[in-house]
Amino acid sequence: MPDQTEWERKAANLLKAELKRQGVTYGKLADLIGDKEVNVRNKLSRGKFTAAFLIQSLDAIGQTHLRLD
Repeated sequence: MPDQTEWERKAANLLKAELKRQGVTYGKLADLIGDKEVNVRNKLSRGKFTAAFLIQSLDAIGQTHLRLD
């Protein structure tokens, strides 16, 4: 299985940082988006998730702006 790409790491780290800033746990995010905590945890640890998951997650925690730097 290939290693995470730089982009996958960046996307995962970006979402993790936003969750931390908002004080949202993986369990809370899972509840907000109607998923299981283990699925959220796996997506973020692997960095393998769709843009739709990223947008859904950010919307669920009330994050309307995203800085890439």
